[in-house]
Amino acid sequence: MSGAARTFVRAATIWDRFERLLVGILGACAMVIAATQVFGRYISPSTSITWAEEVIVYIAVWAVMITGSQLVRVDGHVRPDIVLRLLRPRVQRWIEMFNCLMALAFTFGMVWYGWTVVATAILLDQRSSSDLQFPLWIYYMALPTGGALMFGRYIIRLVRYAFFFDPDSMTVGHVPLHETSPELAAALHE
Repeated sequence: MSGAARTFVRAATIWDRFERLLVGILGACAMVIAATQVFGRYISPSTSITWAEEVIVYIAVWAVMITGSQLVRVDGHVRPDIVLRLLRPRVQRWIEMFNCLMALAFTFGMVWYGWTVVATAILLDQRSSSDLQFPLWIYYMALPTGGALMFGRYIIRLVRYAFFFDPDSMTVGHVPLHETSPELAAALHE
């Protein structure tokens, strides 16, 4: 493996770990806020957090948008894989490249129009209607951020299929381990 390829793999690994860590932190924060809210509501109503549900929704949306990038990486987005698996690997390659181009156009639109919404929210100083008065541009920023992360993943995927295609190892569609390992499948069905 060349030095550039090693650097690329290292950067991709850091990117993956950062995304997973960030989603984990967001999930933990949402869980702590929810537990605090429930505790406050039933044990000490005077200390109840009025804005908990709102913040949990904001955190969940951010986590979902970031996770979209991981789904691109592992080929986990919903699509009709069963049809693609019936085709020869070379045909799968061209269909997958077309899919990547369409996904790039879609994620570019997510970034473009998402940024338009963010800019409008900043311009109008939009805030939530709760006591928190949360600046909504931060919430809206999840859309262009998630779109940009997925855009980057689709670029990588397109380059892999266009220039580094290996018909023996690059298959279309994510196949769970229990579907590929007869021993594991048998153990799961016992």
